[in-house]
Amino acid sequence: MSSSSQIAETWISSFCSILGHEYFAEVSEDFIEDDFNLTGLQSQVPMYKEALEMILDVEPEDDDDDLTDEEDISVSDDMLDNGDRGAAKPDDPYRRSSASRRHQHMRLASDLSVIEASAELLYGLIHQRYITSRPGIQQMAEKYELQHFGVCPRVHCAAAKVLPVGTSDTPGVDTVKLFCPSCLDIYTPPNSRFQSVDGAYFGTTFGCLFFMTYPEVEVGKMLRVPPVLPAAANTIAGNGGAADPANLSSGNWLASQEPTQINGIAASNLAPGLGPGKTYSPRIYGFRVSERSRAGPRMTWLRSRPTDLSELDEVAVYIRDDSEEEGSEIEEDEGGLTEPGRGKSRGGSGGRGVLEYDGYWNSGMGRDGWGS
Repeated sequence: MSSSSQIAETWISSFCSILGHEYFAEVSEDFIEDDFNLTGLQSQVPMYKEALEMILDVEPEDDDDDLTDEEDISVSDDMLDNGDRGAAKPDDPYRRSSASRRHQHMRLASDLSVIEASAELLYGLIHQRYITSRPGIQQMAEKYELQHFGVCPRVHCAAAKVLPVGTSDTPGVDTVKLFCPSCLDIYTPPNSRFQSVDGAYFGTTFGCLFFMTYPEVEVGKMLRVPPVLPAAANTIAGNGGAADPANLSSGNWLASQEPTQINGIAASNLAPGLGPGKTYSPRIYGFRVSERSRAGPRMTWLRSRPTDLSELDEVAVYIRDDSEEEGSEIEEDEGGLTEPGRGKSRGGSGGRGVLEYDGYWNSGMGRDGWGS
């Protein structure tokens, strides 16, 4: 195959293929060329224009002639100053051209290193925004399904797949971390080559937004109720068609009683790696170590999860709290609270209600504290 028929590798694909950059998605050039997506980045990146041109593989403007003229002037001045030490005359074309090329090469090399660093920073900040867009999050979903980001190192998470996230949106604060949706915690990547990648290139929004966009993604393994055997079917029929919890394991019974969705999310995706039986309990000779002991576990509540997931249903909790407030207001109105400054209760025809006001709030008592 001729070299002319080969497709030239772009800067973006080359950057993402570097060892340690496997977490990155390839940002489309259409996204980068949209000025709206780059709002506010010019003030954060030095040599912004040159870095953007490098990312988009745009050839920089040809300034060789200007640089050559400037270098010729500087080289001529240096030669005139050093003429008494046997330096070549300024009209020497060979010496002038070679010195000019050497100075120009040194200047371009120093500028190129700065531009490359700026291009990496700019691409990382663009990448942070891209993976929260529709095409970007779809690309990351494909990598997630293929397990490109690895699995959670925690035993009770049962090798749940993880996502790369950052602890800050500001570059230079911390390196990339791995977020586990099963235990809702973050971990340092096991391979050291990822520990030099800036976490700001993935940001703090992507992890949670991903699972809000794809609520149907199965985070962990959920206990399933086994098929009913003939003997068990007879037992259920003898109980009036109701399944006996004693005939089922506690985990399967709870799984069968859980709602399918909580707050618009599948119940099986709500931190399946947490809760009873999903936390390590240290033991000595078979006895559990007390939390009050110096060697005991600390802050186990961080791994807690309610057995009844309906407690997490925010809609049901809101309705229940709202109905309780309305009920308490009705009870107060019917109880007959006295309005301030009056000796007659709101709920009664006069005399004594639940509370009376005779200069003192009391319940059927006089000013001396005893019944009048």
